[in-house]
Amino acid sequence: MKLSKFKYKLPTELIALHPAYNRDESRLLVLHKDTGKIEHKIFKDLIDYFDNEDVMVFNNTKVFPARLYGNKEKTGAEIEVFLLRELNREQRLWDVLVDPARKIRIGNKLYFGDDDLLVAEVIDNTTSRGRTLRFLYDGPYEDFKKALYGLGETPLPKFIDRAVEPEDAERYQTIFAKHEGAVAAPTAGMHFSRELMKRLEIKGVDFAEVTLHVGLGNFRTVDVEDLTKHKMDSEQIEINDLAVKKVNSGKKKKKNICAVGTTVVRTLETSVSTQGTLKPFEGWTNKFIFPPYDFSVPDSMVTNFHLPLSTLLMMVCAFGGYDKVMAAYQEAIKEKYRFGTYGDAMLII
Repeated sequence: MKLSKFKYKLPTELIALHPAYNRDESRLLVLHKDTGKIEHKIFKDLIDYFDNEDVMVFNNTKVFPARLYGNKEKTGAEIEVFLLRELNREQRLWDVLVDPARKIRIGNKLYFGDDDLLVAEVIDNTTSRGRTLRFLYDGPYEDFKKALYGLGETPLPKFIDRAVEPEDAERYQTIFAKHEGAVAAPTAGMHFSRELMKRLEIKGVDFAEVTLHVGLGNFRTVDVEDLTKHKMDSEQIEINDLAVKKVNSGKKKKKNICAVGTTVVRTLETSVSTQGTLKPFEGWTNKFIFPPYDFSVPDSMVTNFHLPLSTLLMMVCAFGGYDKVMAAYQEAIKEKYRFGTYGDAMLII
């Protein structure tokens, strides 16, 4: 499949800048993948499509405040540093992206916060914008982490074209976020409220949790027309024994396994036995799913409306069928659904 097949015209005003007032009151477009039938609902109506012993799989990763602003030594030029992952706890080493990159060289010192609360030294180049930083901090690790995160802000994607607001700290996070390590939220999960979770539980729906620490690769542009030549960034995942037990038990009973978000689909499809069952896994995945693709684990998925040419849109097309998904997107544009991270949701069953 070619990259150009995933281009569509998205009016800028349909990119959501803020979340819905209540998590479970976003709009929900339901796409039936066998017939292509489309229904228009509110997110909390999701409960009507699931029954006793169906399994919903969530990504319990937690977003940390990954975007920092600092100044370069001598020139005082403002720089943006985006924390990607911690490389070495003892040595305070971090893998980061810097902007503007051309001015940040090995040996430069960067200063952050009032009174230069934190100082970092650039010790390596990793990619064109990537650098390895060593933070020069003598105190205990807990104090360092507190200082670092205190200076950071919620890492909203760049297409949300506004300043970060206090409410983003809570809303750019799912209510079941537990394991810190993501620099982007698993957005499909953000529509679930405590009330909706309780109602699903009362109905007998079983919940399983996996972890995929979402990286910036989700927003990386695909620059090859032939999708087989695109390489996904690796992301850390964990599928524990309990999740495996719940998913495989649901599959055995021919119940609906619903992946909440593209990150969950990628995690589940990374660790599958030859019999099509889920296996425990801890490590890294760079799985890239695009049409045509045969799915082994999930029967349905919840997802947001993704931007043109994104790897997320490609996966959704693989799951729901290219023609049906692209038709649903045209319908969503016509009905003025909200797109992107804080936008509305889609259930493919």
